[in-house]
Amino acid sequence: MAESMCRTLRDGSLEGEQAPALTIKDTAASPFGFHVFSHVLSQLSSFILASKSQSRGIVIVGFSRSPSFYVDLLKSRGIDVNSSHKWVQILDCYTDPLCWKDQLMGSGNFMDASHETSSSLSRVCKDVKDLDKLYSMILELGKGLVGQGKDRFSVAIDSINEMLRHTSTPTVAGLLSNLRSHEQISSIFWLLHSDLHEVKVTSALEYLSSVVASVEPLHQTAGGKRGDLENLSLLEQNFGKGKLQVRFKRRNGRVRVVNEGFHIDQSSNNFTSVSSEDGLVNQINQGLVPKVQFNLELTEKERIDRAKVVLPFEHQGDGGPIHIYDGRRSLTESKTEATLSSSGNSQKTDSGEGEIIYFRDSDDEMPDSDEDPDDDLDI
Repeated sequence: MAESMCRTLRDGSLEGEQAPALTIKDTAASPFGFHVFSHVLSQLSSFILASKSQSRGIVIVGFSRSPSFYVDLLKSRGIDVNSSHKWVQILDCYTDPLCWKDQLMGSGNFMDASHETSSSLSRVCKDVKDLDKLYSMILELGKGLVGQGKDRFSVAIDSINEMLRHTSTPTVAGLLSNLRSHEQISSIFWLLHSDLHEVKVTSALEYLSSVVASVEPLHQTAGGKRGDLENLSLLEQNFGKGKLQVRFKRRNGRVRVVNEGFHIDQSSNNFTSVSSEDGLVNQINQGLVPKVQFNLELTEKERIDRAKVVLPFEHQGDGGPIHIYDGRRSLTESKTEATLSSSGNSQKTDSGEGEIIYFRDSDDEMPDSDEDPDDDLDI
């Protein structure tokens, strides 16, 4: 369902709603989260260039990769970067995140040998601890792409873990919430290595997300020394492939969970979804079936025996018509009573049971209900 995630980010948000947010999380057991992040970034960039997206530009906040890496990434995916300064901006939080290089160069003890320089595509952030300034820089770069009008832009953050290294979880959550609530932001997505933090941190970030994509290994490894040989075999099976579990939170409050297989091309590091006909997905679906000690399916004999069971108060199929009393005597009953009276064969017996007879005043008086709620009961 990687394409469904991309379409959700492409469609953006409605007026007055928060922007859709995607959390991509992985673990050391299946470290392919950045491949999924790169795939989503490439797809969204293609939508923007083709004018098929609500957003007209994208701001990449790079903590774990340099600006030149993302330029090369977009080129390798066949995306034209010649006019990229018109639709993409990179906030460089990788080159000098804590302003150490400037301080060392000022003292004369350091010479910057890197080739990362500020260009028309990137801008360096030298204090990632100040999230208020980071927020202002993201908006400034985005508005530089789409202007001050109603046009919108998307935001991509390649590592929430780097942000959490320098500041607290509530501060990071506040930044993400403010970005989602801004009227000019169409969508936002980020990458999280979930096994580096406590469960409460991961839960807080998932709570802010409308879509959560979990990268999981195809086969879970066993813990302990006994499983070393087994783990080695499973690691070989998990190499370059896994499963993607995507949880969508709908506007009506419902949650939809889908699973999909994927594999990574080791030569190009491209992320590729696996079709439902592939054997890999069949393995995933079999792994999702719970292992129980009894059979959940019925044999043909069991189905026949179940069909023969007579339920209490169920119509026994005697072929008689089912009448719904609407407060009037039917024509059939009137003719029957007249025939019995004329023949003189009617005989009154005292059954000792009472009877309530109700006649409607006119045909204009509607019955309480045209359907008997107990029609299926043999009472």
